Amino acid sequence: MKIEQPLIFLPARSWRPSRLQRLGDAMRSSRRAITAIQWAIVAFYLALVTIPAFLPLPGTGSTVLNNLTLFAQFMFWGIWWPFVIVSVLAMGRVWCGVLCPEGTLTELASNHGLGRPVPRWLKWGGWPFVAFVVTTVYGQLVSVYEYPKAVLLILGGSTVAAIAIGLVYGRGKRVWCRHLCPVSGVFSLLARLAPLHFRVDREKWDAVGHSRTEPVNCAPLIDIRRMTGVSQCHMCGRCSGQRDAVSLALRLPGAELVSLKPAEAGAWDARLLVFGIIGTAAGAFQWSSSSWFVTAKTHAAEWLIERDSYALLQDNAPWWLLTHYPEANDVFTWLDGLGVLVYIGVMAAILGGWVTLCLRAAGALLPGNAMQNARWLAYSLIPLGGLGVFLGLSSLTVALLKAEGATMPWLPEVRGILLALAALWSLWLGARLLLAAPGASAAGRALALAWLAAATGGVVLPWVLLFYIR
Repeated sequence: MKIEQPLIFLPARSWRPSRLQRLGDAMRSSRRAITAIQWAIVAFYLALVTIPAFLPLPGTGSTVLNNLTLFAQFMFWGIWWPFVIVSVLAMGRVWCGVLCPEGTLTELASNHGLGRPVPRWLKWGGWPFVAFVVTTVYGQLVSVYEYPKAVLLILGGSTVAAIAIGLVYGRGKRVWCRHLCPVSGVFSLLARLAPLHFRVDREKWDAVGHSRTEPVNCAPLIDIRRMTGVSQCHMCGRCSGQRDAVSLALRLPGAELVSLKPAEAGAWDARLLVFGIIGTAAGAFQWSSSSWFVTAKTHAAEWLIERDSYALLQDNAPWWLLTHYPEANDVFTWLDGLGVLVYIGVMAAILGGWVTLCLRAAGALLPGNAMQNARWLAYSLIPLGGLGVFLGLSSLTVALLKAEGATMPWLPEVRGILLALAALWSLWLGARLLLAAPGASAAGRALALAWLAAATGGVVLPWVLLFYIR
């Protein structure tokens, strides 16, 4: 495992770490209670994923309170996922270690599986990027946010895959979560901003020597002795108090990023953030509200009709490939599906390309390798990337609440404030990174910060167009 640099911790009064440490120790001693919570969530999750897929689509007059399908839709996309993002930003990957049903199921399967070692191909660093992009795009093609069959296909399919991986690899581990989960890479990046973490005192750990201390079963396969970051830590509390060296603690939000060195920046982390979380996700959340998409699709349809070419205008694709629900008057033609793919791809290329250009320009102004510097500076955009995912998911929350008759006149102001705060946070992180750049001149740092501001503006612009201009 890559050894990260020591973190900068938040100064606190003596009682605060003590209370947090007791909380972490309570998590370790309350495994039965946590396990009971996990299995209750598994049951709830499986019910909401499975049952609505076999029910008729909601009719006129159906609401969240009287229709299980709408209730499941609201729970998954209106509450569950938006606030999982918030929880990771606030508390690290507590969701993964304590609440995630897929993590619970894959670990159970691993306890009773073949126990094979994790192969090299499965450890490839690009899987989180590939899994996130493919799942995000495919979800748009089958309208996963609207229809329960698509939910069963994508979420249920992911759960089956997690169980299958658990049955083959590891022994009581979460190999799926570490290497293949579609959102693991996202959570890994966002958790770096969290103020809560499990801190390891290396000196205390080593002072114990070769004692008979019972080892910790770290499900996400972390070398706890050398852990200094939280990107892979699931915050389950199993290691709290181990050798009197592990404790729950506070730190400055983003302190892990500030202490990061250019050589420690991961290429796949940067790609996932810039072309996945920022580029692909923005296109996926915005295509259905884009006038550009409608205009381009209309011109394409007219061009095909003029040439008597109707193959792409057919709507005979199965529901598991493209949205096909005639009873709801919602059917995708092949042109619709192609249009979604092109729109998301173009958005990812333009937005990700602009951010990459700005980062490369900023990186070239600093000593060392420009590409590596660009990857390093990309981490400063994590607040904006995380907010973009939250805004996209919470837009579904807003749509579902409006369908129930709720009014939110304050929404534009709140969105604007959140965008401004995330942009300022990203710029602050970028400035801190630049101040730590060894050998950089004051002029080079200032120009690099200007390029970071340009990258930040490029990330903010699509959301401004969506919420305020379209």
